[in-house]
Amino acid sequence: MAFRRRPYLPGRPESDHPRVTFPDLGPQFWIRLLEIGFLNLLLSGDNAVLIALAVRALPRHQRILGQVWGAAGAVVLRLVFVGIISALLAVPFLRMTGGAVLLWIAYKLVQPEGGEGEAGRHGRSLWHAIWLILVADVTMSLDNVLAIAGAARGDMLLVAIGIAMSVPIVIVGSSVLATLMSRYPAIIWVGGGVLGYVAGDMMLEDPVVGRHLGAVAHALEYPLPLTLAAILTAVGWWFARRQPRGSGA
Repeated sequence: MAFRRRPYLPGRPESDHPRVTFPDLGPQFWIRLLEIGFLNLLLSGDNAVLIALAVRALPRHQRILGQVWGAAGAVVLRLVFVGIISALLAVPFLRMTGGAVLLWIAYKLVQPEGGEGEAGRHGRSLWHAIWLILVADVTMSLDNVLAIAGAARGDMLLVAIGIAMSVPIVIVGSSVLATLMSRYPAIIWVGGGVLGYVAGDMMLEDPVVGRHLGAVAHALEYPLPLTLAAILTAVGWWFARRQPRGSGA
């Protein structure tokens, strides 16, 4: 139904007339939308890697369900975080804890499908895979929302569009990566390294850590994430070397 503004009636105060406001779709809106699209390509990549690692051992039909539910969970969490972002920012050590949790999940996900220590690892069942995805999404979605909200400059329409844009990126990206991982196991190690880098970056961005470490935190801005990425990549490679020949990657 189209909205029409009632004509101004002489003698009636202007403030009494109902107004229908529309978003400003000027050049700034489209520039910010492009910024958010670019951010989504960068920030949704780690979600796609996470989902692909978690579902790679599932049968094809369950893998698709895991990808859809994982993407849906990420969107719901981002919507929740948009509503409580101010309260979350006041929680001390939130990002530090989230980074540590993500490191542990990354360690589990780079382990091979076969061999000993099967319990507690990635994707033994559809629901286990979804659970791992959602737990990790809790840590990663906060950073995504902060970045999108910053690029949107408080425009909630742009925030909503940014969150919606992330859905196809995550689903398509995780589908492609899961297929590639089944053919090229080395991608699994690289995926673990990506999650390690994200975890290290998240830890250093914790406000409490920044206040206490000061210049040290700034000096570790790249060395710590890169070191964690290298360690998790090496761990994935080591697990693959230990795996008996002929078992799944």
